[in-house]
Amino acid sequence: MKRAGLSTDKVLRAALDLVDREGVAALSMRRLGRELGVEAMTLYYYVPNKDAVLDGLIERTLTDVDLRPEGPWRAWAQQFATSFRSALLAHPGLLPLVATRPVTTSGGLDTAEHAAQALVEEGFSASEALHVITTLATFVIGQVLAEARRTPGHDEPEPEPDLDPTRHPVLTQALTAGLGTPEDHQDRFAFALDALLVGLQPRGRATDKAGLGKQT
Repeated sequence: MKRAGLSTDKVLRAALDLVDREGVAALSMRRLGRELGVEAMTLYYYVPNKDAVLDGLIERTLTDVDLRPEGPWRAWAQQFATSFRSALLAHPGLLPLVATRPVTTSGGLDTAEHAAQALVEEGFSASEALHVITTLATFVIGQVLAEARRTPGHDEPEPEPDLDPTRHPVLTQALTAGLGTPEDHQDRFAFALDALLVGLQPRGRATDKAGLGKQT
């Protein structure tokens, strides 16, 4: 019998709260049941297994991402990357999961399909469209991993670099200028994203522009 007051959404919210505090490694059906005050078996009325919980957490993250493939593709791709970064920074405990687990839910696949179709209309092949999406996602995940530095469940202190200004003058200057601050992370993200988006284009156009592949 289902327990009054529980729902799939409430189970996933409890799972997210646990991951936010202690990381993905701490998540188990038994632990999740304790968080909700029920036996683990009760959860199976709402989610079929732990894999469904993990997939649900990824889909919840994607629902917080602004992906509206309308207008110039680089503009909405930039907004997607920026929004994805914000969603991951809000839940750094999900980073190991998002970095390693593919999107498999119907909602997540529908979102990817919608974006891929828009890219195909811009001249990308189907495989190139998927490359664009995965390249942007991988870039954002890597940037946020570097920005977060530590994730819940992996909070060991990190050593600071011991720089010699005479041997490492440029690195010392960068650190003195605020390397690693929130403003620096934002500037680095914007700098790299701009460069990435400029370089992403259908291979046929890139070849033509470079003068390659032409018959002589």
